[in-house]
Amino acid sequence: MSTQQPEEPIREAQVGPTQITLLGTAHVSKASADKVAELLGPEGLEVDAVAVELCRSRAQSMTDPDALARLDLFAVIRQRRVYMVAASLALGAYQQRIADQFGIEPGAEQRMAMRLAEARRLPLLLIDREVGTTLRRAAHNLGFFQRFSLFSGLLAGLLTRDKVTEEEVESLKQGDILETAFAEFAQDRTSLYAPLITERDRYMAARLRQEAEQQGYRKILAVVGAGHLKGLSEQLERDAEPPEMIIATLDQVPPPSRFWRVFPWVVVVVILGVFVYGFTRNTELGWHMVADWVLINGGLSALGAALAAAHPLTVLGAFFAAPLTSLNPTIGAGMVAGALELSLRRPSVGDFGSLRDDATSLRGWWRNRVSRVLLVFIFSTIGSALGTYLAGFRIIDRLVT
Repeated sequence: MSTQQPEEPIREAQVGPTQITLLGTAHVSKASADKVAELLGPEGLEVDAVAVELCRSRAQSMTDPDALARLDLFAVIRQRRVYMVAASLALGAYQQRIADQFGIEPGAEQRMAMRLAEARRLPLLLIDREVGTTLRRAAHNLGFFQRFSLFSGLLAGLLTRDKVTEEEVESLKQGDILETAFAEFAQDRTSLYAPLITERDRYMAARLRQEAEQQGYRKILAVVGAGHLKGLSEQLERDAEPPEMIIATLDQVPPPSRFWRVFPWVVVVVILGVFVYGFTRNTELGWHMVADWVLINGGLSALGAALAAAHPLTVLGAFFAAPLTSLNPTIGAGMVAGALELSLRRPSVGDFGSLRDDATSLRGWWRNRVSRVLLVFIFSTIGSALGTYLAGFRIIDRLVT
């Protein structure tokens, strides 16, 4: 391996007959885009393919800005992908803040690589793992309260109009935009480092080896963030496991632990058992417990929907749905409230078109009907979750006092 030009480091890796040139870039540096233009220009490298640190989704967001207009919100709600979509929008807002502050869009070097690869009619290799898979694996490494802290921190921190700090800028120059954005809100950064950095180093190395072996490329230029340069080059040198096996393993999203699969049903059984016991002791007591359950659970879910500026009928629907859905872990109050809001206030083409810009401000999240549906889902879900436990404690307290 050799390193040149500290500002834009380059490493060479040999994988069988394939020579891979790794260009380490800074995500907020115009010099990185210029270096890509130099290496892929008329006097640059002779390569057979260009690889970029992008997955299909992130590449599409760069090349097809109208993709959000085709978002199926009903499918997002039904498949419980609301948190992933909201996190992606929050990340986009963070990137927009950087663009406004520095006058360069994060990923400009990737766009340059894509544009020049097309101009030279070179194959473009998308070597990064899907961002949704990465985020789900990152969330799996965190406990419930850490996940809640991370997500609430993302929404609160990434939507602020404050300038990006010097520490964040340095992290972006030397590291990875996902790690910089998400690790800021994690109490234990080591929990996020593996899925955000180490796993992706190994994944991208496997993708490069896979493309080299299957397509027979002799020379590949890979444009990756500087934070991945060392780990990626080491993985290319030492990883002997078949790339297909590595990719399949790292593409898997670990299922919830047995405890979290069983726990919601245990809560349901306990609550129903408490109701039955209350009615056997005293019918009036039983109905007081039912009233507590409906008012607390439904009230907090409705409050969450109201805080998201939901339609009055959506707020009412959240109130009646939460006490019932809390006793059925297969459906949530947020799914009902989100579907109601979507039916009552269908987003227009203009809402989808302005979604990316509206998501850069708190007011925009409430103004845009698309993002407001996401907020209705999230807030009513949180309200119902809190209501389940508070109402549960309340009705148990009635039994023992």
